[in-house]
Amino acid sequence: MKYISTRGQTPATAFDAVLLQGLAPDGGLFVPEVWPQFSAAEIAALEGLPYPELALRVLKPFVGGVIEDSALAGIIDGAYANFSTPEIAPLKKIGDNEWLLELFHGPTLAFKDMALQVLGPLFDHVLKTKGETATIIGATSGDTGSAAIEACRDRDAIEIFMLHPKGRVSDVQRRQMTTVTSDNVHNIAIDGTFDDCQDLVKAMFNDRALRERLKLSAVNSINWARIMAQVVYYFWAGLKLGTPKKHLSFAVPTGNFGNVFAGYEARAMGLPIDQLVIGSNSNDILTRFLETGTMKMTGVEPTISPSMDIQVSSNFERLLFDLVGRDGDIVASFLEGFRKNGKYSINAKALETVQTIFYGARFDDEETMAIIKDVYETSGELIDPHTAVGIAAARAQRRDRSIPMIALATAHPAKFPDAVEAATGVRPELPAHLADLFEREERCDVLPNDLDAVTTFVSERARGGKKP
Repeated sequence: MKYISTRGQTPATAFDAVLLQGLAPDGGLFVPEVWPQFSAAEIAALEGLPYPELALRVLKPFVGGVIEDSALAGIIDGAYANFSTPEIAPLKKIGDNEWLLELFHGPTLAFKDMALQVLGPLFDHVLKTKGETATIIGATSGDTGSAAIEACRDRDAIEIFMLHPKGRVSDVQRRQMTTVTSDNVHNIAIDGTFDDCQDLVKAMFNDRALRERLKLSAVNSINWARIMAQVVYYFWAGLKLGTPKKHLSFAVPTGNFGNVFAGYEARAMGLPIDQLVIGSNSNDILTRFLETGTMKMTGVEPTISPSMDIQVSSNFERLLFDLVGRDGDIVASFLEGFRKNGKYSINAKALETVQTIFYGARFDDEETMAIIKDVYETSGELIDPHTAVGIAAARAQRRDRSIPMIALATAHPAKFPDAVEAATGVRPELPAHLADLFEREERCDVLPNDLDAVTTFVSERARGGKKP
């Protein structure tokens, strides 16, 4: 398996280099040259496998022999050993052929653990094999940061720097990052939005000299391995509900587009997915795009679902690449216009194509609270605000009730206790391993939204980062 860039200017690249580079040298995102294919018979043969074994079967084609099967199996088994349920991703019925796929049973209580618990040891394995080290830098709107830190903490080959928007993540989300005191972990609060954090990270990656000097790499969803590992739970849920004989639909609360793109990838691989429904909060750039064919940036509005308070959905570039016939020059032109003018538009044919797969709906905080209350009253399940947006979108855009609709539960309700309690009267409690979270000492540096300031900070603290 080789990978190409969405900007079209990077030679075909092997998996281990894709993993370590994160962002392609031309500024694009890596995608497979061709999508691996699973026939109906091959999908049926996966039925009944435990989650780690299913993950091994699904991920092997993407790794392309770069990592031996025995090593990959060991990485996967270790990744899911720390989940609080042997099922890894329980599936619960909450309505008429309506299901909730719980993706928050990992160590940091968010769906990001499903991939990052694999990604951390993958990095460690490849780096040690090559005798190298890496400086990981990422931006988080809430959950990626803690999951990445948990996966990378105390690893000798990795130094990790995580940027989050100051005051724009929940207290639980912040503390899950800032109370990790491992020497290789550095938290940075930026005076700005998540999009500002993301822009700073991209700018550092686009500085070729800095990138090579610090050996920069990424663990957020610009890294292909993140998306790759998220594909597994789409197959997992489908197999539980009768695929490949039955079609499926999924609803995903989405800001950065990575989670739902993994569903698109699963569909491209052969999973019979009928609908991929995108749930947006008041920051509805993706829903507006699905309605108009124009990606247009507006201001970011703080909400009770802060992980979706985003206006630049980085992973959409991967879908755009397919929509324009995998022409990297067109993608680069679109995104250059987006940086200059804050918008771009696809043609009517491309919009028609995307509308046959993706559906979108938006919900403000009041509507989100109403869904949290309704789900609790009708099913007894407590859900977080992001999950609520996904369920609301599923109900608004569902086309065929004979097809199972699976809403992805992306975070434990205890990560957003104030909103959940306000909606239901019940305050969700943190699991035992995080019960003392608010008593732990925090460690975090606050920096301005300034590239020079962030670059200097990282350079001074990264191993060997200082210029000679």
